Parts: sequence; C-alpha cells; structure tokens
Amino acid sequence: MVAFILRRLLQAVVVMVTVAFIAFLLFQYVGDPVVFLLGQDATPQQIRELRSALGLDQPFFVQFWHFLVNAAQGEFGLSLRQGAKVSRLIAERFPATLELSLVAAVLALAVGIPMGVYSALRRGTFLSQTFMTISLLGVSLPTFLIGILLILVFSVTLGWFPSFGRGNTVQIGWWSSGLLTAKGWHHIVLPGITLAIFQLTLIMRLVRAEMLEVLRTDYIKFARARGLSSRAIHFGHALKNTLVPVMTITGLQLGGLIAFAIITETVFQWPGMGLLFIQAVTFADIPVMAAYLCLIALIFVVINLVVDLLYFAVDPRLRLGGAKGH
Repeated sequence: MVAFILRRLLQAVVVMVTVAFIAFLLFQYVGDPVVFLLGQDATPQQIRELRSALGLDQPFFVQFWHFLVNAAQGEFGLSLRQGAKVSRLIAERFPATLELSLVAAVLALAVGIPMGVYSALRRGTFLSQTFMTISLLGVSLPTFLIGILLILVFSVTLGWFPSFGRGNTVQIGWWSSGLLTAKGWHHIVLPGITLAIFQLTLIMRLVRAEMLEVLRTDYIKFARARGLSSRAIHFGHALKNTLVPVMTITGLQLGGLIAFAIITETVFQWPGMGLLFIQAVTFADIPVMAAYLCLIALIFVVINLVVDLLYFAVDPRLRLGGAKGH
C-alpha cells in the first residue's frame, strides 16, 4: 500500500511540474505582461526597470524555478485586468464553482445510478426505453443549449427560478456558501441541473452496461443456483461489483465538472472560476489563466489519487495482485 501511494505521488508531482511548465510558457509567448502593466506609452527606461523588478530579465530556467516556487505557495502575481492578487481572486471564486460542481455530482449520482439499474433489470419496458431516450438526448445536446432551454422554460415562461447569479451567501471565514440560504438553493437549481445532465446520462448508461455484463457472469449464475432471492443477487452482488468501475469514472467526472463548468457559469452568469477564466481569456489576463490551469490540474491529480486509493481498497484483486508481486 505504501509503495502504491508513493508511486502515485511521484506521478502526481511529474504531472504538476509538466502543467506548471505549460502554464509558465503562457507568460513567455502569450503577450507581454510589462506592456499590459505600463501601457503602450511606457518609455524604454520604465520597461527595463519593470522587467528587472519582475525578474523577466533572468535566464529562462531561473524564471521557471521562481515560478514553481511561487506556484507551490499559491502565488501567481497580480491580475493584469483587475490589478488584484490572483490568489485572492481564485479564493473568492472557488467556493461558488465547488458548490455548483458538488450539487451537480450528487444529483447525477442520485438519479443516474437508479436509472441505470432499472434500465438493466427491466430491459424492454416502456420506462426503460424512455430512460434510454432521455440519456441519448442528454449526451447529444450541448450544455449551453440545455441551459438556455431551462432558462426559457423555468425562468422566462414559468418564472419559477432566477436565470442568473448566486443569490444570498453566508460568509464562513474566507469561504462563502450559498447552500446555507433559501435564495442560494433557489439560484443553484437551474445551473446545477444543467451541469448534471451530461454526467447523469453518462453514469446511467455506464451503470446499465456494467450491470448487464455482471449479470452474465458465472458467479451470478451460481448465486441463482443456490436459491438466493433476486433482490440479494441484484443489489447484494451485482450492483456492488457494478459500482467498482463506476466509482473510477465518477471520480474523474467530478474533476471534469469543476474544470468544464465554464459554459454553465457563463450561461447563468454564475460567479465562479469558469466565468473568471472566460474573462481572463477575453482580456489576455495571463496570471489568471496560468493559475486556473494549475489549480484544475491539481484538482484532477488529487481526485485521481483518491479514486485510485478507493479502487485499491474496494477491489480485492488489486490487493491480492500486490501481495503476489511482493
């Protein structure tokens, strides 16, 4: 187990250094931060002094080392657009994105797994076919279109839910939460459903496919021969083994929810990191873009490590394989 964790940590370090190098290249080849800070009317003397103060006159790998050290401390300099520290901007926007992603993930799991199980156990029924049709629509329709349709129906036509913003929030230290207020929940419904739909349909189809595969295995046939009830076979044996690969995919999808909430946040003007990144791209705000890239990579690495550990704990074949290897 220790060797497994050390290998994963080493891989994580390699991935993060690689991503940091790509983020650092943004500073080198996408615009000139000195020109952004001083403007077009700056004199050559002012440009040289600012380059020296920022360390931009040093060799490439010296600059990269300083960038790594600062990134490890969560420091990416000042936003070229807002003039504020990038770490403060990320800290202000991260709670909104994380809460939206968690709501979408819980919704996708709570609805997708039962739909997938039902579609596998009741193949050919009208409701099962309806679920499959809905899943096909969920996979096919682009996220921005789903968001616009939800706004049109539930905000414009029916007036049930607001179409933008986060609602009232409660400040807990540096963390701001909208899940502790009724207005916050009212605002998160539509963006949460929009972000969850693709993941929900993906989980449903994955659970259905894995469940059908497990039901054809020999140990399920042996369980039937022993006279076990259908409930015990379906939920005590088949579902448990079905969820092992689903757990891996779901963990990675949670990272995807955080990373790809950009479209949903833009449609609903949700004040999260995705909207901040879109604004940074529009104004070529390189420090914010680099910080966003490193943070998303870190989230994926951490989630992947946690999923690997859970997979190792749940699947006894990996532990047995590791024991044989030793």
